[in-house]
Amino acid sequence: MSVLSHVFEKAGLATVGISLVRGQAETVKPPRILNVNFPLGRPLGKPDDAEFQTSVLMAMFDLLPRTDVPVLVDFPETIEEQGSEPSSCPMPPRHNPDLNAAVDEANGLRNAYDRNLEATGGRTLLGRVADVDGVVGLIEKIIEIEGGASIADVGWDSTAAIAASQDIRAYYEEAGLQLADNTGARQLETWFFHQTETGQLIRRARDGMRERDDDKLATTYLAPMTQG
Repeated sequence: MSVLSHVFEKAGLATVGISLVRGQAETVKPPRILNVNFPLGRPLGKPDDAEFQTSVLMAMFDLLPRTDVPVLVDFPETIEEQGSEPSSCPMPPRHNPDLNAAVDEANGLRNAYDRNLEATGGRTLLGRVADVDGVVGLIEKIIEIEGGASIADVGWDSTAAIAASQDIRAYYEEAGLQLADNTGARQLETWFFHQTETGQLIRRARDGMRERDDDKLATTYLAPMTQG
């Protein structure tokens, strides 16, 4: 987003944004950016706290009239990172042992995902490149990549590969909200990448891409740097 903001500004559109990594904002120098010292993955700070989230958004939009760019302002409140120990999520039993373990696992989480979708009034982060019915198809392409296919072989470019990984992760973590007994900022992320078949599949696919020197951008961001 920081890079895109320069493109939009050149076209005459004023931009504002939020940064979770101050050093990155200092390097890229977007025109107007609010830096927040919050856990990664939570740019608005506190889940289910509309008042706090609104205060963050208003602080960001307050930068819009500024012309003394680049402007980098720190939000005054810090939220400490919660523990990154994985959430404890009882997974549904294997339903069809003839399917790939990741695909069977994803199918088994559909009811939990649907319950969370209903509980949140239809809010979801899933939908960058697929809806919920397309999640298994995304996983099947990751399986192909783990088997040696390039991202081009499965019809993706780097942007699509990263977005697909984010969609899969959103599906799992939103289902996990209905299953976990601890859902800190990093706990569901760690659960997904280290304790689920699909999260481990993505990490293996990423590692294979590194060995094959396939698309460095996708290799870098297929899984968060914090997840090894």
